Amino acid sequence: MNMKRRGEKPPKEKTDRGLPAAEEETAALNIQEEPSAQSIDEYQCCGSLEVDFPEVCALLGMNRIPMVTTQPKASSPTAESSPTEDSLAKVCDEATTQWSPEPRLQAELEAEDPHSVRELRIFGWKADELTMQALSKILPSLGNLQRLHLWRAGLTEQTLTSLKTTVSLCLSLRTVVLEGNPLPDQAFHILIAEDSPLTHLSLRNNCLGERGAHLIGAALSTARVANRSLQYLSLAFNSIGDVGAKHIAQGLRLNRTLLCLSLAYNCIGDAGAAYLAEVLGPFALTHEEIVERRRQMSKWNSLPSQIQIADSKNESWLSIGSSSSLELSMSSANRSSTKKKDMPKREEKQTGSEGNLTPGRKEETKLTGKGPDTKLAQGKGVKPAAKEKNLSVFKQEVADQGSRFTHTDKTAIPVAETSEPAIPVLEIEVQYREGKVIVLGNDVLTSLNLSGNRLTEQSLSSFLSSVSQQPAGGGLLRLSLSRNCFQEDCDTFLKLQELMTLRDPLSKTVPGDEEHEQAV
Repeated sequence: MNMKRRGEKPPKEKTDRGLPAAEEETAALNIQEEPSAQSIDEYQCCGSLEVDFPEVCALLGMNRIPMVTTQPKASSPTAESSPTEDSLAKVCDEATTQWSPEPRLQAELEAEDPHSVRELRIFGWKADELTMQALSKILPSLGNLQRLHLWRAGLTEQTLTSLKTTVSLCLSLRTVVLEGNPLPDQAFHILIAEDSPLTHLSLRNNCLGERGAHLIGAALSTARVANRSLQYLSLAFNSIGDVGAKHIAQGLRLNRTLLCLSLAYNCIGDAGAAYLAEVLGPFALTHEEIVERRRQMSKWNSLPSQIQIADSKNESWLSIGSSSSLELSMSSANRSSTKKKDMPKREEKQTGSEGNLTPGRKEETKLTGKGPDTKLAQGKGVKPAAKEKNLSVFKQEVADQGSRFTHTDKTAIPVAETSEPAIPVLEIEVQYREGKVIVLGNDVLTSLNLSGNRLTEQSLSSFLSSVSQQPAGGGLLRLSLSRNCFQEDCDTFLKLQELMTLRDPLSKTVPGDEEHEQAV
């Protein structure tokens, strides 16, 4: 009997506990949730937008929490799959049709997994500071988030600053679309700072004027810093005018990353277009840029970049030969250095260690016996001698540094071995003409949209002259000039079209392409 009772007791306990099993599980969950986060700082995001967003909003004390709706990935191509101006414009226009009067977050999933949010949209309702604070907590946990679209979201300076910080914390976020969000200070440039990870940015219809264009142009590049990630920028449907176009052109002088730029419908005339056309062809460095260039070069006084040697008669672009020629020059430099000098080993080691510093751009200036330019910066191991000896010593020093040169089709650019950021004014290749320092021009920008402005045939001549001087196989491949103040059957426009067709024979003109640049 005792054995039976012992055998019968376990099933009775299981049946008694099995009846309220669901209630016990919920009670256990409640017990576990009771010591959960009591503030937003303590909350740990799980990576699911549908779970995290309501929880964080509740912790922030929001009375009205926007709902979260999800949908599968759209079948149409997105800006990430085809990073062109038209593709991004199409997506923007299609997205605005999904506007909802009720505040809600629209999330697009990469797969059926709720943790695979790839795009987040806010359309037509004001995202206040609490909402942006909740997003700043949640978005970094969305490891697959690639695109953020805010259309008429009522951004302020505070929420824009919060957004900038959030973008820097998201590992995969590379595309941000902010449209219909005018700001008094027009401080959108903070999204394209030097350390910004964004590759695509659309700022259409944000009432940007001269001030906003000035800030954006300075963010693209100056003599000291430059953005090195942004590839696509749309400023369409703003009012930057000729002065704003000048600021944008100033940012394009030393920027060698931006591929596509849209300035459609910005009240730009011939004066502004002239500045944009100028940077596409060879142009002269300004006095401030030359001063900054020399100041940066002076930091490396023991390297050949400090020796400025130019031959006014020889106006060919400076370049370094192939790797075999570098090896020959290095071997000859070693032989000549042992014959000419008996430098102690300690000094040689010191010069070798100093050589690890980043040299500036190798330049040549003509050696003459007159003027202040004849003074050579005497680094270690360099003695003043005849012109031929100075040139040979210069070549030897270049050969000694040859192992740190990156070879391109045009020239050799020294590569920094330190963690310091590269200086834009030192990365460009230069040429001396009539006492001016000439830059080859921006041959990285491939697409420029100036549709819907006030350009006349005068602007066409400027672009025709600049583009014709760009190297074959590089430079501008697409130039959109529809809806301007010139006849499309004029000779200059026909010549420009023929030139652009030769530069990019694979390009096809699709009727109505410019219709995608519609006002939002």
